[in-house]
Amino acid sequence: MTYLIALLSSGKGTWAYVAELINKEDWEKVFLVTNDFGRENFQKRVKLNKNIEFVVIDPELSIPELVSAILKGLEGRIADTEVALNIISGNGKEHTAVLSALLKLGLGVRFVALTPEGIIEP
Repeated sequence: MTYLIALLSSGKGTWAYVAELINKEDWEKVFLVTNDFGRENFQKRVKLNKNIEFVVIDPELSIPELVSAILKGLEGRIADTEVALNIISGNGKEHTAVLSALLKLGLGVRFVALTPEGIIEP
């Protein structure tokens, strides 16, 4: 099984997309990089039965500060050399910080996307 890292930020319809992505696969563990609002409200709005952990960030931080926060939230918690990554949600600053943190952790990244045919690696 694979670990999924997904950004859960702003964007119309992205929460439902991320929830469906989580539910379509038997992930080892799911890490959602989000803000306090996402942590407090995502599972209330979307019924999920998965092993989900939140990495809470403040999107107002600078990119280096975001990278540091994500590193702190993930360090020592992924027992693999590669992760599946979905960044459908969020903005360029958050995307940059997530990808930078994963690479600094020495992890390989496989981008995953949800399509009508299922989960693919574009």
